[in-house]
Amino acid sequence: MKLIVGLGNPGKEYENTRHNIGFMVIDEYLKENNITNSKEKFKGIYYETNINGEKVILLKPQKYMNLSGEVVREYINFFKIPTEDILVISDDLDMELGKIKLKLSGSCGGHNGLRDIEKNIGTQDYKRLKIGIANNKSIDTKDYVLGHISKEDLEVLNESIKKGAKIIEEFPVIRFDNIMNKYN
Repeated sequence: MKLIVGLGNPGKEYENTRHNIGFMVIDEYLKENNITNSKEKFKGIYYETNINGEKVILLKPQKYMNLSGEVVREYINFFKIPTEDILVISDDLDMELGKIKLKLSGSCGGHNGLRDIEKNIGTQDYKRLKIGIANNKSIDTKDYVLGHISKEDLEVLNESIKKGAKIIEEFPVIRFDNIMNKYN
């Protein structure tokens, strides 16, 4: 069983914001595959699907970004998912807009959602898909990541969101280092 977590903040006011790029990737995959069977558990909305014979849970934590780790930990414990079978999708301020990067493990890089996941699961050894949202230094970081994405930026990000949905499709069936070589 695989767990794919898209990070974001719950609520209408956070839709179409840079910090919700993880939710957007999950939503794109769901739309492309006509998956609508949402369930709720442990303060998360999740979808169960099967990709090439592998059971996959797609999770959108419904706690704020900096508390996502509590939700992820509950799913790991309940479904007994090893950390090597987890992929977390998040935004990254330090990468150019629309650039994607896959990582096997590493530090949170200052991302509060990833920091909370690491604190709650006790390791940095989980896979990540990071999508660059750039960093407008003229805007306070909090206002920037929680600000709505302009039409122009969304056009750039839509390509990355579609690649993210493709990575979700490949994660359960292709060795991660091969996926990394393909997309990094």
